[in-house]
Amino acid sequence: MTIFIQQVINGLMLGSVYALLALGYTMVYGIIKLINFAHGDIYMLGAYFGYFFIKVLHLNFFIALILAMAVSAVIGVLIEYIAYRPLRHSPRIAVLISALGISFLLENGMTYLYGSDQCSFPQAIKTVQYHFYGIQVSNIQLIIAVTSVVLMLLLTYVVKRTKMGRAMRAVSADPDAATLMGININHTISFTFAIGSALAAAGGVLIGLYYNSIDPLMGMTPGLKAFVAAVLGGIGIIPGAAVGGWLIGILETMVQATSFSAYKDAVVYAMLIVILLIKPTGILGKNKREKV
Repeated sequence: MTIFIQQVINGLMLGSVYALLALGYTMVYGIIKLINFAHGDIYMLGAYFGYFFIKVLHLNFFIALILAMAVSAVIGVLIEYIAYRPLRHSPRIAVLISALGISFLLENGMTYLYGSDQCSFPQAIKTVQYHFYGIQVSNIQLIIAVTSVVLMLLLTYVVKRTKMGRAMRAVSADPDAATLMGININHTISFTFAIGSALAAAGGVLIGLYYNSIDPLMGMTPGLKAFVAAVLGGIGIIPGAAVGGWLIGILETMVQATSFSAYKDAVVYAMLIVILLIKPTGILGKNKREKV
C-alpha cells in the first residue's frame, strides 16, 4: 500500500505538468477548434528561458519562472499572429501543417542555438526530502504541485470572473454572435494563446527543476501526452484537461513501477485509442446534437 501511495504521489506531480500543458491545448481548441501541435515546443522554450534567467542572469527561481511565462506568452501571441491567423479561414489541414512547421522551426532553432545535447538545469532550489510513514516527498515535488494548482485556480478565476474570460467563453460558444456583441475576436484569441503558452512555459521550468536537464526535443513526448490528457478529460473543457493530466501522470508512473516500464509511453497512447473508441468526447465531455 505504501508503494502504491508513493506512486500516486509521483503520478500527481508528473500529471500536474501534463495538466498545465493540456490546458493550453484545450483552451485553444475551445476557442478556434485548432490542435496546436507546436504547444509542446513552447513548453521546451519555457524551460530554456528559465535556464537563461537562472544561470546567466542569476535570478531567483520564482522570478525566473514568472519571466519565462511572460516571454513565452509573447511568443505564443506572435505564433498565432504569424502562423495561424492568416490561415483561420483556410482548410484545417493547412493550419495543421503550419503548426507542425512551427514545431520543427522551434526545435531546430533551439538546436542551432544550444546544440542537441542536454543542458544541465541550474539547481536553483536545494532538494529536501520529507518522510511520512514510509512515503517520501521532496520540496521540489511540493513546489510543482502547489504552483500547478495555483496557476489552475488563477486560470479558473480569469475564465469565470473577468471580462476577458467572458469574452473567451462567448467566442467559444458562438464567434459570430460574439462579434455582433462587440467582442474583438482577434484580441480574445491572442489572449488565449498567451495564457496557454504561459502555462506550458511554467510546466517546462518546473520539470527542468525536477529532472535537472533540458534539451531541444524535450517538448515532443510531453506535448503528445498532454494532448492525450486533453482528449481523455474532454477536449475544450478546462477541468477535463486537469483531470486528464493527473490520470495520465498516475497511469505512467504506475506502469513505470512495473516490469513493463519500457512501454509506459505506449500505454498512454493506447489509452487515447481506448477513450476514442469508448467515449470520444472524454470523461467530462457530453455528446451534442448538431443540426445540419
